[in-house]
Amino acid sequence: MELIKKYFTDLTETQLAQFSKLQELYEDWNLKINVVSRKDIDELYLRHVLHSLGIAKVMQFKPGSKVMDVGTGGGFPGIPLAILFPETQFHLVDSIGKKIKVVNEVVAGLGLENVKTTNGRVEEVKDTYDFIVSRAVAQMETFVGWTKGKISKKQNHDLKNGILYLKGGDLSEELEKYTSATIYDLPDFFEEDFYETKKVVHLGMKFKA
Repeated sequence: MELIKKYFTDLTETQLAQFSKLQELYEDWNLKINVVSRKDIDELYLRHVLHSLGIAKVMQFKPGSKVMDVGTGGGFPGIPLAILFPETQFHLVDSIGKKIKVVNEVVAGLGLENVKTTNGRVEEVKDTYDFIVSRAVAQMETFVGWTKGKISKKQNHDLKNGILYLKGGDLSEELEKYTSATIYDLPDFFEEDFYETKKVVHLGMKFKA
């Protein structure tokens, strides 16, 4: 929890309480339905919560904007971002029912009113969004295919509407055809060794392929 306060210094009392509660909620639910590995539960704030918030160092979502988290798993990056941006609407999607069950319970436990969930495939979602976020659920080309037609054309942010993707390692080959992609290195924002090779990739809607 100290990690979150270290990098996000202007949190409200409500946000601090919600972030603090994450550990207890995930520990409790993970005993019933295993969605986070044991090691990751012990380092929840480093490996999951702060990592998710890496997107917030690149993009400040505006009130009223809509964000979809594809392949949210246990609720990352969607839940930490929903805490940080209470006036932004988040839609968390995962095809695995037990993961969405945990997400729903955590959302309820935190009292988050800006999150809705869907247990299903992203291709079945009919809505459009300002941004689509995710944590390395597929190669970028596959992910772009899944999310085709789901990005709103109306611009509300300085960054072009599109994909904000948390990825690690060497992405040069994977992003070769996406010449307009911008890579933000998380070590520019977070000093912990865990982030050494981790990045946020922004791919605007009108990308060249």
